Amino acid sequence: MKKWMSMMLIALFSAAALSGCNTVGGAGEDISEGGQSIQDAAN
Repeated sequence: MKKWMSMMLIALFSAAALSGCNTVGGAGEDISEGGQSIQDAAN
């Protein structure tokens, strides 16, 4: 049971690490667009 849980955690961590690059890049773009929208609304 513990071995199975360890393998599942490793698999989930690996999947998160591999998809993390795209996620962080996308979040950065979203934050930039949100900031631009706020600046446009203030002007």
